[in-house]
Order: sequence, then structure tokens, then C-alpha cells
Amino acid sequence: MPKNSGNTQSSSDAVETKPAYATATPGLSKRPRLIANGPRALMWYLLSLLVIGLDQWTKWIANTKLNFHEPVPVIEPILNWTLAYNYGAAFSFLADQGGWQKWFFAGLSLAMSVFLVVYLTRAPRQAKLLNVGLALILGGAIGNLIDRVRIGKVIDFIHVHYADVWHYPIFNIADIAICVGVAIVVIDMLFLEGKRNTKYQA
Repeated sequence: MPKNSGNTQSSSDAVETKPAYATATPGLSKRPRLIANGPRALMWYLLSLLVIGLDQWTKWIANTKLNFHEPVPVIEPILNWTLAYNYGAAFSFLADQGGWQKWFFAGLSLAMSVFLVVYLTRAPRQAKLLNVGLALILGGAIGNLIDRVRIGKVIDFIHVHYADVWHYPIFNIADIAICVGVAIVVIDMLFLEGKRNTKYQA
């Protein structure tokens, strides 16, 4: 009987080998991750230092150039420079106490500052507006903390009013930074955090 030709392939060789392709399963594509600031928090600390420097410089000018409670008109009839001292919290809250409030509010400011220093390293790098707000609050808190520890009171000098009809409590640069920073953080929480969590994976 004739023998099989040498060209005859075995059944195993005759099976076509299909190329292996990686198949993408819908819905499993990974979103980019949120990355913590880490060492990059330094740039936000520099913003805080800028606030502290501006706050302390303007307070020094006010304390050396202005007389206590003697208004200097800047924009009539809505803005004066008026030197004032605050022994309490915002709007002179607890200012008339026996002195314990100095250390109470200094302790609160210190605790808040330490929290913000740590939190800025953990805040998402992508949340730039949030980081700006936190840095402003940190700078303002430390600016007023320096006053409380150094002289036992906070120097205020920005006096917004309308003639002699309405007067807003006198404030300073640190107060502005804190208020603007809080507003920015609230805006981020209300309008940006949800979108960020949708776009990025925690």
C-alpha cells in the first residue's frame, strides 16, 4: 500500500492558530486617579506666606502711622483707615473677657493652622481652586495668630462704612483672606467637587 506523503499534516498541525487580541470589556476602562498634593503643597504654602507677609506689613504701617480710633478718609464716604484693636474673635466676640480669650482663640487658630498644613498635603492636586481657598485661610489664620501671641490683640484698620449711618466692624488683610478662602472652599464643595469625583477616581 502506498505510504502517506511527507506533506500530509497531522490533525493537530492542521488546526489554525488564531492570533490572540486583548479584548476591551466595556465599562472597565479606568478613570484617571486623584493625586494628593504631597510635596507640591509647598506652592500653596508660599501663597499662605504671601498673605502673612502682606497682613503683617499693613498692620505694622497702620500701627505706626495711625492714631487709635482716629479715622483717616480714603474714599468718602465709604472707606477710612481707622486703627483699632480686637481682643476677641471676629466682630469683637468675647473681647470684654478677662484675658483668657487670648489663649483660647490663639489655641483655636493654632489647631486650625496645623490641620490646614497637613490637609494641604492630602488635598487633590487637580483641585486648584480648593487649594487656593485653603492656602488663603491658612495665611489669614496665622496672620491673626501672630498678633494674638505677640501683643495679645489683633490689629485692625480697614473701616468700611456709609457716612455716619452704617459701620461695618473694622477688619484687616488676614480677615479678608479668611473670608475669601472660605467662600472659595464653599464654591468648590457646591459646584466642583461632584464633577471632580465623576471625572477622577479617588
